[in-house]
Amino acid sequence: MTHTTNRATNRATNRAENPNRAARRTGRTGRRALRREAPTTVALLTAAADFDVMRGYRSFRFHDHTDYLRRTEGLLRSLTSRGIHVRVGVFDPEEYARYCADTGNDPDTSRARARYAADLTASGPTVPYTGQALEHLVTQIEYETTRQATWELAGDILARAGDCACCGDDLARTSFERASQALTRLLDAAGPGSHHVVCSVPTEDTTLLAAMHARCDDHGMVHLAEAEALVCCTVLAAGLATDSPGGLVVRSTAPSSGRGGPGAGPPDEVRGWTLRDGWLSPLSEAEVFNAYCTDAETGEPVPPEPGVVHRPGFPLPPPED
Repeated sequence: MTHTTNRATNRATNRAENPNRAARRTGRTGRRALRREAPTTVALLTAAADFDVMRGYRSFRFHDHTDYLRRTEGLLRSLTSRGIHVRVGVFDPEEYARYCADTGNDPDTSRARARYAADLTASGPTVPYTGQALEHLVTQIEYETTRQATWELAGDILARAGDCACCGDDLARTSFERASQALTRLLDAAGPGSHHVVCSVPTEDTTLLAAMHARCDDHGMVHLAEAEALVCCTVLAAGLATDSPGGLVVRSTAPSSGRGGPGAGPPDEVRGWTLRDGWLSPLSEAEVFNAYCTDAETGEPVPPEPGVVHRPGFPLPPPED
């Protein structure tokens, strides 16, 4: 009892004699708490070719891409283990060089690379790191990067569309409104279940591709990711504004009944539409089959996927205007 009392007395005496020590300890605790609330952005060299470009900087100390990825994954795990929210984006060497030229930073410094990574949250797509495997993380980053590039290109096409030669209306605005109405009416008509929508619009230089997932419940409510819907609507609007021979395909999965094992439910249904006269025109069953079972790049036939049936697109009433 006396020994315990003496230790307590000594601790109290030390605190009284060293108030700065307690203040420093409190300060460190506070900084750690704030650090957990401050997000961190990591810029990742996902491609080996981009990694080789960065090796041209003397301050870049890595020599092997695989080792670089392994060490980066260790860093991500270390940060999240301390409760720090981490987002990851693509490190683009060409964009980095332009960034340094615009901001006056020396590109051959770790400080410039850190500033570029920090600014990614404002200028480029990033995804949260939640402990997923690095391969899955890279796939997520590349998907987000492609989606933003598609959205920006479609937006540029709309910005250049100008006014309607007949009525003088702004084509970008009216086309986006029609695209939004088309997607809304399509999902309403598709009925309960999960629907995967893919919109394809050819341009002079490339083909715009956008995909979105939607779930329609039994009460007629549609649940979807707004970011995916925005890109898909913008691509469709670009096709409508330019009178492009684009198309739209929907793969629908019926709601699960809760009975039976995998494959016990009805097969998935695929339907299709083409862009014609400023609206979606349904394809026949044969046209849907040809569109879904043809390689988009080579034009070669692709074997039909088991458990999928091809249906004609259903008519969608166009807007009254």
